[in-house]
Order: sequence, then C-alpha cells, then structure tokens
Amino acid sequence: MAWVVLIVAGVLETVWAVALEASKGFSRLVPSLVFAVALALSMGGLAYAMRSIPLGTGYAVWVGIGAVGTAVYGMVAMGDAVSVARITCLVLILSGVVGLKVLH
Repeated sequence: MAWVVLIVAGVLETVWAVALEASKGFSRLVPSLVFAVALALSMGGLAYAMRSIPLGTGYAVWVGIGAVGTAVYGMVAMGDAVSVARITCLVLILSGVVGLKVLH
C-alpha cells in the first residue's frame, strides 16, 4: 500500500508544480487552491509512505515521478522542447526510480 500511496504522491507533485506555474505567482485563485491542495496531499502521501519505505528511496522515487511528470507535461502541453537527449534523460530517471523499487 505504501508504494501505491508514494506513486500517487509523486503524481500529485506534478499536479502542484503545474498549478504553481498556472497560478502566476499566486495571483490566480483556482490554480493557487489546486496548488495548495495537491501540495498538502502530496506531502501527506510522502509522509505516509515513508513510514515503511526508507527515506532515501521514498524521497528519490517521489521526486523522480514528479520531475518526469512535470517535464513530460511541459513537453506535451506547454510546448517545451522535445529532443532525443531530453527523452533519454527522462528514461534514465525513470530507470532509476524503477531500480530503487526493485532493489528495495
């Protein structure tokens, strides 16, 4: 169960990062509220998962999911640059996340 919660918390990290950008410095109410709720749920999920997952593993997986999710969202929805090198780096991050889970 902790791993499922950790994965959801990592996805919520992507949500709050996207909402933070959309809030335009907290000047827009709805994205600011989405940011606050997603941040609280993401941190709460990370805290719950780390009851049974070691700190280094849990935090690295959480950050990796959030970073990859945010980068992919940026490329798909925001027009960020897409290149073989960027995709390769994201695959390497995902490989590390999977490796941390498998080797746990």
